[in-house]
Amino acid sequence: MDGTILVADDDRTIRTVLTQALTRAGCKVHATSSLTTLMRWVGEGKGDVVISDVMMPDGNGLEMLPKISEDRPGLPVIVISAQNTIMTAIQAAEAEAYDYLPKPFDLPDLMKRTAKALELRGQSRAPAVEDERPDELPLVGRTAIMQSLYRVVARVMNTDLPVLIWGESGTGKSLIARAIHDFSDRRTLPFVTVTAADLQDLEGPARVMSRVKGGTLLIDEISDIPEELQARIVRMMDTPGEYVPRFLATSQSDLTAAMEAGQVRKDLYYRLSGATLNVPALRERVDDIPVLTEHFLARGEKSGQAHRVLSEPAAEIFRTYSWPGNVRQLENAVRRLGLTSRAPEISATEVEQVLGNQPELEPMRSGGDTEKLGASVARHLKRYFDLHGNMLPPPGLYQRILREVEAPLIEIALDATGGNQAKCADLLGINRNTLRKKITDLDIEVTRRRKLM
Repeated sequence: MDGTILVADDDRTIRTVLTQALTRAGCKVHATSSLTTLMRWVGEGKGDVVISDVMMPDGNGLEMLPKISEDRPGLPVIVISAQNTIMTAIQAAEAEAYDYLPKPFDLPDLMKRTAKALELRGQSRAPAVEDERPDELPLVGRTAIMQSLYRVVARVMNTDLPVLIWGESGTGKSLIARAIHDFSDRRTLPFVTVTAADLQDLEGPARVMSRVKGGTLLIDEISDIPEELQARIVRMMDTPGEYVPRFLATSQSDLTAAMEAGQVRKDLYYRLSGATLNVPALRERVDDIPVLTEHFLARGEKSGQAHRVLSEPAAEIFRTYSWPGNVRQLENAVRRLGLTSRAPEISATEVEQVLGNQPELEPMRSGGDTEKLGASVARHLKRYFDLHGNMLPPPGLYQRILREVEAPLIEIALDATGGNQAKCADLLGINRNTLRKKITDLDIEVTRRRKLM
């Protein structure tokens, strides 16, 4: 790489790591903990790429993007942030940041993105338009699968593509649909949700179109709508009248499988699937459970509840619970615990009383207990690719997937052998030193105990 990089972050460790890595790659680096200094450098014409944190001691990095774009059109800005919500991704996209990465970020990935930014330097961008926005949205997650979802939402937001949003009940499909509308160019127009009841009589489609008036039309649980009413939706999409709305649809099942099973008309499926967003179940992103729990407890505190936190045993129950009702069930459980807990620290016993017995998990698709591991992995990978719509996932997919599979394999094997690394290495068929290195690299916690076999 050849160029000058401006780094702004109040974390000294991050500044040091980025400075060393970029310098070794051949770049000149100016690093600061101050947005004021960063903006002075930009105004002086320094830098070919900017890497900036969002929350800085003297301001918000996202709020500086329009000024940077005005002063230095075409200067790429890569935003990094520990505020891992959909709001941050949307704000970064709206402010026309070159790229956005959540913390903790993958250093090789950031280096690749910086190299691409250096190749594209000098290309002009239109200045961003500032609008008032709510401070937060109840869509929180720092896991890779949620960050990928946020990026796709930000990209499809201001297109006219129909969007199909599917996922289990309680995952937040309606919230995502509402976010797409509220942060799009149609936000001042109506947002109308339609169910089968709205389309029962012949005048139903016309009434719906008169209500939406070119805004956003959300068809709720499309797979539950009878076939004759699906035909009316097809005609409604083909002949929308004077004002053409943005069409969104939600479904609890994968419509590809529903179409193949004859439950959804092919012509409707192809009209709705301009972009497909898969909202993961909570059990597929367990690392987000602590973040969501803190979010809901803080929300309760804002509404007048006493300060509450989960004890470590209680947090472990939350992490291992299957959450068949997903985020909605988690929110209700946290709200109840916030109201009923007798002490500032919520105990494991209180959590057990609220959650009750662990329910059986039901697969989203047919196949039951006979589904082979390879088929299950293939299904999840297809959903991951579908999540990105017509775009490819970020580079480095092979290592990311291996890491996702490797970590739980080693954790379960360690648990099965009572934390005995020699037995675990033998069970896995790998060298003990290799196992130790993987435990360190994957940040796996090892608890040694006597295991009853």
